Amino acid sequence: MSETAEHVKEIDLEIKELESEEFICILNKAEDRVEKALIDLPAYVKSRPRDDEIEIFSFPIATMLVAATADSFIKSRYALAEAKRVSELLKDEGKEKVMEIANNFNWKVRLIEDINLQPYNFALRFSDFLKNATDFHDKNWKLVNRLLLNGEVYLTTHEVNRLLEEEVRRYIEGKLDIKVGSLPQGIMGHVDRLKQLAIEKRGEIRLEEIPKSVVIAAFPPCIKGVYDTIASGRPTSHIGRFALTSFLINIGMTVEDVVNFFRSVSDFDERMTRYQVEHIAGGRGSRTKYIPPRCDTLRTHGICHTTDEICKRIRHPLAYYRRKLKTVKAEVAVEQVGGG
Repeated sequence: MSETAEHVKEIDLEIKELESEEFICILNKAEDRVEKALIDLPAYVKSRPRDDEIEIFSFPIATMLVAATADSFIKSRYALAEAKRVSELLKDEGKEKVMEIANNFNWKVRLIEDINLQPYNFALRFSDFLKNATDFHDKNWKLVNRLLLNGEVYLTTHEVNRLLEEEVRRYIEGKLDIKVGSLPQGIMGHVDRLKQLAIEKRGEIRLEEIPKSVVIAAFPPCIKGVYDTIASGRPTSHIGRFALTSFLINIGMTVEDVVNFFRSVSDFDERMTRYQVEHIAGGRGSRTKYIPPRCDTLRTHGICHTTDEICKRIRHPLAYYRRKLKTVKAEVAVEQVGGG
């Protein structure tokens, strides 16, 4: 908020002072914010502020630490964590507070007092709506499916909170793009710890919802690309999500496994995600279990960016996986024998 930014500016805190006894608690809290975003994003999202002053001052410091890492994975993960936490905190606030925050981002929005228009609580200028809903893949967010009157999109409080989450995520990502100059050695120690933690956690985060029977090393390049995008919390195209979901279902992952994997995505909606995954798995609709598109289809839709030798000999992602799986298992067997 602009008011909190002014409050921080009034204190005129210098970077070199952060290591002093008076302000070290702020520096430690800032590192803790980033650490929790990397280690346990769901728990951080649910957390509540314990000390408003430390909370306020630790945010710009945490942003500085993340920017100083120059690590895109840390940046996207941290921005996502803070944005989802804002969305969670807004659940406890009234409509007036939501309006105040929306106005902070210069939204053209107004409260709806007419009870005949329930469940809608807000009317938002369509340009502000589109700016934040563009990457949402749920068809309910398409402008053609919305109530639009006189250039305003009618929204529930929950929907406004979701759009504010996206606004906050983009706002924080913009803050993280700044180039941080040289920092005191002590503060760089905090930055280095976060970078090391990211190295350790990057693989765990991508593996945390994947069954041991699934071998990521055998994924075809196209599927691995979409998988990495989702694992970093970024949205991808509809065809990319379909290809990845159908691929994962067909190599042994359950609906629950796949839904949990999608939780870190910025536009995650559990109800819609579960419905779509169950449909692809054959649990809904026609009860048909879908398979991923063929390689030529994925190329047409821009999903296939890189290829390898196996790609030249197969026509389908599942065929690639079966063939590469034999190679990976053979390599593991050789390593085990070699290791005695």
